[in-house]
Amino acid sequence: MVEQLDVLVGEWSMEADFPGVDPGRATFEWLPGKRFLALRWEVPMPEAPDGLAVMGWDEERESLLQHYFDSRGVCRLYTMSFDGRAWEMTRTKADFSPLSFSQRWKATVSPDLIEGAWERTGDDGEWMKDFDLTYRRVAAPA
Repeated sequence: MVEQLDVLVGEWSMEADFPGVDPGRATFEWLPGKRFLALRWEVPMPEAPDGLAVMGWDEERESLLQHYFDSRGVCRLYTMSFDGRAWEMTRTKADFSPLSFSQRWKATVSPDLIEGAWERTGDDGEWMKDFDLTYRRVAAPA
């Protein structure tokens, strides 16, 4: 299952739909053993956190998972699906952090472009767009 994530490996610019914010940087790289994929990102905006996420297969859940950690001290666990083109992540239960709203990510992946959006639930429990996020490949792995 994790081998499908190979298309993500490399360096990317990250563009959120926040006016006046320069693109951030993201790097996807395999951890030793090629069983887990690490994502590290930096965003040139004080309100947006830098962070690290680790993706891999969870045998017990029979699902891909993403463990998320950021510079605010937030830790989250997302269930994840990825078929090489459609990438989705969802968090609807409290885990390492309390759950004051649910989140989901939906994106389309191509070799040099990832176009997606984060959504969250409002007070009424309905899904609404939080922000768009686009990754553009800067460099493929060596």
